[in-house]
Amino acid sequence: MKNGIHPDYHHVVFRDAGAGHSFLTRSTVTSDKTVLWDDGREYPVIDVEISSASHPFYTGSARVVDTAGRVEKFRRRYGSKSAGAQSAAARNSADSQSSDASTQEATR
Repeated sequence: MKNGIHPDYHHVVFRDAGAGHSFLTRSTVTSDKTVLWDDGREYPVIDVEISSASHPFYTGSARVVDTAGRVEKFRRRYGSKSAGAQSAAARNSADSQSSDASTQEATR
């Protein structure tokens, strides 16, 4: 690795304020605030809003979405795709026939 081109990589404490959870890891982020860690040394501290200790996915409080109900609601509202495609094709062919007829009358 080249010297002088890489950022400073050091120990940092990330603290989840909502859950009261903190963990020590290595990162390139810096902070003016410090905290005394369990090993007796001071480390820069970064306060985060959410971490694995408070995220709904990791805590098991995630909501389950009823996708089957949404699909049925969509089908009730807009009908089946094949029926809509057939009616659109019928409309397009009728429009093209009427425009062809009007073009032929205009050229006479």
